[in-house]
Amino acid sequence: MYCGVLGSTGIKVSCLCFGTLTIGPLQAGLPINQGANLIRYAIDKGVNFLDTAELYGTYPYIRQACQGLNKEVIIATRSYAYTAQDMQDSVKKACRELGRAYIDVFLLHEMESASLIKGHWPAMEYLLKAKEAGLVRALGISTHTVAGVRAATLIPEIDIIHCLINLDGIGISDGTSKDMLAAIRQAALFNKGLYGMKALGGGHLISRSEEALSFVLHIPELASCAVGMQTKAEVDYNAAFFSRQKVPAVTLKQLKQQIKQQKRRLHIENWCTGCGRCVERCSAKALFVAGGQVKVNESLCRLCGYCGGVCPEFCLKII
Repeated sequence: MYCGVLGSTGIKVSCLCFGTLTIGPLQAGLPINQGANLIRYAIDKGVNFLDTAELYGTYPYIRQACQGLNKEVIIATRSYAYTAQDMQDSVKKACRELGRAYIDVFLLHEMESASLIKGHWPAMEYLLKAKEAGLVRALGISTHTVAGVRAATLIPEIDIIHCLINLDGIGISDGTSKDMLAAIRQAALFNKGLYGMKALGGGHLISRSEEALSFVLHIPELASCAVGMQTKAEVDYNAAFFSRQKVPAVTLKQLKQQIKQQKRRLHIENWCTGCGRCVERCSAKALFVAGGQVKVNESLCRLCGYCGGVCPEFCLKII
């Protein structure tokens, strides 16, 4: 599979990154054996880049998937830690639970503005020390905002920016996909390593998967893009697409049909504030607010994905 390099770090990654959020306890909740086998299957298909976070609870899946491997696998993780001590604990936990002596890429989680990065700077200072000590190879931020990318671009200590980008700009709270592309291009000029997330808009662009994946695949500044996968059919389809190989149309059609047959549901994250914007947007009347959070009547939900485009917190995902 085609590989890119994360900025000036020298870290080579497959253009398809396995986003492990979807297999873990926050979403599909696959048994560890099943999730680990799926990750290993993707690695065998040429994926060498795995994305996770302390919050996701997927370290055990990754550790089991990588046991006995004789090839390099790049792991990126992140933490909400904002003090040096908390970040030290996060790095130690990641190394311990992943069974690794070091972490390839360690990020501050959801840094949406310059002020947030500044508030978490003690944690970043620890990561700089960890980098010097060989516990971390590269450091940076993940962000859902244009402002986050622009802020990180101007900070010399930051190596990597993991940013939200997709065809329709779903989940970008402070701009459009065009705005984010401009920020990505500026960051690349500063030699930042960039990899994307939410190419399918949290599942809302699955019906336009070829168009959506092609969009991110042809952003030259991105070394890779993290995509969540829950089945071997999804791995096969994405690996074929991202490898840019000539895949028989019949094979792609069969894979797409398998993916369509997979039962899906609308997942609402527990940080939903109950603002009600998605309720207003839902023409199927499947969403409602109860107990301060949005709930879904699955018998009415069409899985159209329109609700995701208006959620300011990116709480709604089709999984």
